[in-house]
Amino acid sequence: MSELTHINASGEANMVDVSDKAVTVREARAEAWVLMANETLQLILSGQHHKGDVFATARIAGIMAAKKTADLIPLCHPLALSKVEVQLTADVERGGVQINSYCKLSGQTGVEMEALTAASVAALTIYDMCKAVQKDMRIEGVRLLEKRGGKSGDFTA
Repeated sequence: MSELTHINASGEANMVDVSDKAVTVREARAEAWVLMANETLQLILSGQHHKGDVFATARIAGIMAAKKTADLIPLCHPLALSKVEVQLTADVERGGVQINSYCKLSGQTGVEMEALTAASVAALTIYDMCKAVQKDMRIEGVRLLEKRGGKSGDFTA
């Protein structure tokens, strides 16, 4: 197992110095699920939700969140993202919405936290918009699916 990179020699949390790292293309994909009753999902899909287009709002929220990750997660580097994508897919059989996020940049540190933040905030936005009709929705399965680039190499879940 690798050592913790955000802990200094004294055991204190600190921001990692990435200034000596090579600039490379870095990509990450993450997912989250919002599980809900079929009636709630149908309300979203029919476009009849009184708060408007749930998917469009969640997509924009996820993109905005990825861009604000350094403001939300202590010790994350502010990054100049070149691409953020958030896709939402209804899954009637499972009873919910699958959220997939993708982040990319050319830089000195990875974009895993940005992809995870995008998926998480998109899920929270769906919950927020639909809580008036269903309070027992569940956000599950937030995870990193894949990362590419950087010194630590590639990862696929």
